[in-house]
Amino acid sequence: MRPITAALIPLLFATALSATPVFAQEATMSGNISISGIGEVTAAPDTAFVNSGVTSQGATAREALDANTKAMGELIETLKAAGIEARDIQTSGFSVNPNYVYSDARDANGYQLPPKITGYQVYNNVNVRVRELAKLGSVLDKAVTVGANTINGVSFSVADPSKLYDEARKAAFADAKSKAQLYAEVAGEELGKIRAINETQGMGTPMPQMMKASADALSAGAVPIEGGELSYSINVQVTWDIAQ
Repeated sequence: MRPITAALIPLLFATALSATPVFAQEATMSGNISISGIGEVTAAPDTAFVNSGVTSQGATAREALDANTKAMGELIETLKAAGIEARDIQTSGFSVNPNYVYSDARDANGYQLPPKITGYQVYNNVNVRVRELAKLGSVLDKAVTVGANTINGVSFSVADPSKLYDEARKAAFADAKSKAQLYAEVAGEELGKIRAINETQGMGTPMPQMMKASADALSAGAVPIEGGELSYSINVQVTWDIAQ
């Protein structure tokens, strides 16, 4: 048998020490379970956003602009008179464009003649926040009455959805935990410590729900509005250790 020299003894001792933690770590390793949960809450909106404006025509750019400026001034004053604050009215688009007429006529070389300018179009648009939904139908009606000939859509929201998201978080975690406990029970195990929680927010589309209109609004011919409900959801991913 070959004798072990003094030079090899420190090396073998160091190798034994370095191997010890590896075996200890493998002995204490446990599995884990990662489950996703979904929580969703719904709420009626309390705020509306309207994109509206005026498109004007004129023989010259100056003529179209003057007509548009007058109509937009009346629109903004009407919105303010309806209770819309200045901070809730924001210009979102403005353009001046020529109107073209195209012809099939061709020149002596057979090329199609260029289009001719027959006038100009001015477009001015504003985003309007309506904080009192009961006024929305009346606001739309008055806007059109004073000359708003462009309304690109109405959208709804909840001004402060933080509490709604908190409720959705509670429901999402409860959903994930219920699933995890079921899997652990079937596997004959128990849940241990939580190792990770990750969430994703989401907002669903409105669900139809008729809004009530006052008798005065109906008699005034206000535009009927359906605000519906909005859904706010949380998707959470939770990872637990399997208890030893």
